[in-house]
Amino acid sequence: MAAEKQISASAGKRASLRAGIAIGIFVGLIALVYVLQPDSFSRWITAFHVIAVIAWMAGLFYMPRLFVYHTDAQPGSVQSETFKVMEGRLLKVIMNPAMMISWVLGLYLAWSVYGFQGGWLHAKILLVILLTLAHMHQSHAVRQFSVDAPRRSARYWRMMNEIPTVLMMLIVILVIVKPF
Repeated sequence: MAAEKQISASAGKRASLRAGIAIGIFVGLIALVYVLQPDSFSRWITAFHVIAVIAWMAGLFYMPRLFVYHTDAQPGSVQSETFKVMEGRLLKVIMNPAMMISWVLGLYLAWSVYGFQGGWLHAKILLVILLTLAHMHQSHAVRQFSVDAPRRSARYWRMMNEIPTVLMMLIVILVIVKPF
């Protein structure tokens, strides 16, 4: 019975509503910071950007693990249906909003703090584009799994799990070290 409650359509709508409310609160918080702390606004935006990136990366790291386990589940089984719900909610409620917030705040910082100057910043943006492509690949896989389309192997998803990790490491090095 508890599993049925978690995979019902109304539970999914409630999760989406909560995500929308959270984004609204986030936007309101940014506006409040702009009004109350205009001198430190860029630092606040940087903090919010890092929070969004952490949420996005958590999803990018976790989703391929779900795919590894989902690959082993028999299509149509309760286990497979549960993975479909988990994957869909992770994508729609956490990963997509976190990616969008990361992009918006990151581009704001690139413009307001750095004036889009610096080789390291251009390299970082390129790597973030590649990270977004990895996100899109995972989104496509969620849609494929949701209709029980042919699946890639668990080994494939274990290897795909490494791409966001390597990109994240390179991005952090560029941001902290600014080598060029």
